[in-house]
Amino acid sequence: MRSWNSLFCLNSSRPPRHIAYPKQQAGHTGKQAGHMGSQAFYPGRQHGYLVSPACLAGIPVQNQPGRPAGVPWMPAPPPLLNGPPGLEYLSQIDTILIYQQIEPVESNKKYEIKNSFGQRIYFAAEDSHFCSRNCCGPSRPFTLRITDNLGREVITLERPLRCNSCCCPCCLQEIEIQAPPGVPIGYVTQTWYPYLKKFTIQNQKGEDVLKMSGPCIMCSCCGRDIDFEITSLDEQIVVGRISKHWTGILKEAFTDADNFGIHFPRDVDVKMKAVLIGACFLIDYMFFERTRN
Repeated sequence: MRSWNSLFCLNSSRPPRHIAYPKQQAGHTGKQAGHMGSQAFYPGRQHGYLVSPACLAGIPVQNQPGRPAGVPWMPAPPPLLNGPPGLEYLSQIDTILIYQQIEPVESNKKYEIKNSFGQRIYFAAEDSHFCSRNCCGPSRPFTLRITDNLGREVITLERPLRCNSCCCPCCLQEIEIQAPPGVPIGYVTQTWYPYLKKFTIQNQKGEDVLKMSGPCIMCSCCGRDIDFEITSLDEQIVVGRISKHWTGILKEAFTDADNFGIHFPRDVDVKMKAVLIGACFLIDYMFFERTRN
């Protein structure tokens, strides 16, 4: 079996083994245990990083700088040595959870992006025109802006207007992933197939890196998830998965709010992890918004 290195570009620029914590957090009074000078040092170590006891216990860290108190944001890792700014949050995780917020009908969609501990990593918001949302429906072009816990736009997704019919093998769906905004790092393109959902995942040069395929029938009922498998180019090795999670009969029937999970090896390059986030959003618009319209 081939190693992960033969399937992905591994992140060769690992961040240093420390985390610089803010000097002052909202609601902080007095000194905390283990506080030394202007930085806090915690003896716990996880995945090669110094982390707080709360993080080791899986407890969300509260009151991140630049956000309202009480919001469970993931603590900011140190910047990558050779990588897009803002993607350092992806360097330590192997699972991403995406929760769509319940919005009024035909409004711009908003999402929370979290890690497996339930700590928020990013916030995503659609930017599209009212006319395109009403005239083009789930096939509409849009820009999706993904911001970090300081409100900085770190990932931008650009989806052009394309055909959304399985009977037409031309002008198929695609999405471009940029990090930082304006700098493409990868693409997800639909591959025509008569009855299966097929996609190709490409790097910043437009070279094929991975394949992704979904089921013939999109049926999510009775607690069953819908899985899109991420495989090697020859489709012999499964290296990850994007799952549309069952959210309950009432929410599925009467709202347009979907939940997704993305799973991949921890040592995948952060750029490829960001591209898989883009693949998840393309899947949502293509297959799961249509059922609400």
